[in-house]
Amino acid sequence: MSGLRLRVAAPAKINLHLEVLRLRDDGYHEVRTILQSVALADTLTVTVRPGPFTVRSRTASMPRDGDNLVWRAAARFWRALGRDGDPSGVAVAVRKVVPAGAGLGGASSDAASALRALREIWAPGEPDALLHDVAAAIGSDAPFFLEGGTVVATGRGERMERVKPVGPYAVVIGSPGFGVATAEAYGWWDETNKGEAGVDTGEPVYWASVPAAVDAGGPINDLEGPVVARYPAIGEMVGRLRAAGAVRAAMTGSGSAVFGLFGSPEAAERARRAVRQRGWRTLPTRTTDAAEHGRLTAVARLR
Repeated sequence: MSGLRLRVAAPAKINLHLEVLRLRDDGYHEVRTILQSVALADTLTVTVRPGPFTVRSRTASMPRDGDNLVWRAAARFWRALGRDGDPSGVAVAVRKVVPAGAGLGGASSDAASALRALREIWAPGEPDALLHDVAAAIGSDAPFFLEGGTVVATGRGERMERVKPVGPYAVVIGSPGFGVATAEAYGWWDETNKGEAGVDTGEPVYWASVPAAVDAGGPINDLEGPVVARYPAIGEMVGRLRAAGAVRAAMTGSGSAVFGLFGSPEAAERARRAVRQRGWRTLPTRTTDAAEHGRLTAVARLR
């Protein structure tokens, strides 16, 4: 099998809604969020060759050791298969397109897509359940990238329920030249709420009809206020997207990226041109349902 090369995409996500309900005893936060896959994607090339497992990228900021989620996913999968020591025999090259530290889930998606490819190499007969178990062990939203589409996630983000897909929407993602650490964003929420539980609204009426709620601009992001208080430019970009005609505009996840939903690619492109400003990347993409996400993340053999 030496010399085998596989390629797989690793698409991003946006949070159409994010409620922070409380700080849990285990140090995580209880959340309720609507995760939505989009087509914007990194690309992983996975090559079978002798030697230790490696991860590399031309993106200098991407870690290449155990701090990299691809490496951690490979190590956990290796051990789950009953193998000793560190993983070996595979090199992963990541072409980064999804901005890092932006709330778009790029690292988690890279890890999930790496698991797809590594199963093809190490254990083709293993069920999806094992991949989900490994993904859940490395990050709260990593399992989502094995599914895609539109889901409601609760707990610390690991419990997922598929709901009727939104859109399709054209999407403009705005990413500033800085990232926001997830732990810091949640820490700022804790400071704002002085350690008290968030307001649990129960089962909101839009939960039963996510698409209608998104169209109405109902969903919110509880982290946006605390983050914008430290980084006003994020709030300014959200406002620019709304002024440009977005059906819905908000910060995604813990930031620093924001998104705007538009009814057509033409409207999105007009908006993208209108909101461009120095220091920001504006990236066009689109929402994807579970079926398209599955097609985008299918593992392809290069030779």
